[in-house]
Amino acid sequence: MTTTTVPQDARHQPLSQADKLTQDAAEASRIRKLSTHPDVIALRVEKVRTQVDRLMWTGLLLGLAFTMVNVQTFAAAGAAIWSLPWLAAWLLDPMVSLVLVAVLRAEQITARYQVEMRTETLGPWVRRTKLFAFLATYVMNTWQSWSHLHVSGIVLHSVPPVMVYLAAETGPILRDRLTEAVVRAARLVPGATDTTVNTRPSTQDSNADTLTNTPSAPVADQRAPRSRKPAAQKATKPRRPSRYEYLDRVRTAHQPGIVVTPAWVREVVPDISRGTSKVVSDLLNAELDTPHITTDTTAVDLPGRAA
Repeated sequence: MTTTTVPQDARHQPLSQADKLTQDAAEASRIRKLSTHPDVIALRVEKVRTQVDRLMWTGLLLGLAFTMVNVQTFAAAGAAIWSLPWLAAWLLDPMVSLVLVAVLRAEQITARYQVEMRTETLGPWVRRTKLFAFLATYVMNTWQSWSHLHVSGIVLHSVPPVMVYLAAETGPILRDRLTEAVVRAARLVPGATDTTVNTRPSTQDSNADTLTNTPSAPVADQRAPRSRKPAAQKATKPRRPSRYEYLDRVRTAHQPGIVVTPAWVREVVPDISRGTSKVVSDLLNAELDTPHITTDTTAVDLPGRAA
């Protein structure tokens, strides 16, 4: 004999259909708030970032390992196996690859926290070092194929170095965009400064009073350190402008006839990164291609005045 269980409340009374729907709506609302909370979004983006980094580095290391044999053959130049020149030839590719990996690792961290590696502050040597490492690897890897004009060998030995170069250039941009996704989520979701999702008051004073661990202290004593600390932080570390602030600046500087390119954006805004300049130029081009309906009263009155 089987018995069916009817949903009941705390008073052991059967729930009506409306009560069950009310519970489902409350649960769905709680799940939605948690799924759109900035901390949850940051955690999901961090997981994606980890996957992207692992796949990028796996491809980079496999590509560099593939080129090692060809570079060793190029450096050995027909030396006898296990001879001193033959053994020393194995050191050439790691010497170039380790320097390249060091530069890529530094770019990975700076892109993770959106720190701009500007040429005017670091000089051109970072990019020169990376380009020289790629070109040296490519030339040594394909020299024999080019000397014999072996087309299939040129294609075969060109793919790994070129793929390594493309992955190295794309990786920092992807990490910067993932960080921008977290920043945008924190900017769009109300109450982004809260560490938990609950029914706290939305004002900053109420949050400060609720989060403090010393309720018996006077209110003035609790708020004084909080008001001084942000001022000190702003004085020592200025806030990094967002892409929309950059967009406002280039929109003001734009004039008819100017072709909007990432290079032009960097001329107008010298402190912008390459990846952000590309995004800002795309946004401005999209605005220029889209007709806008102006709400300026002077523009509306022009036809009347002409009449």
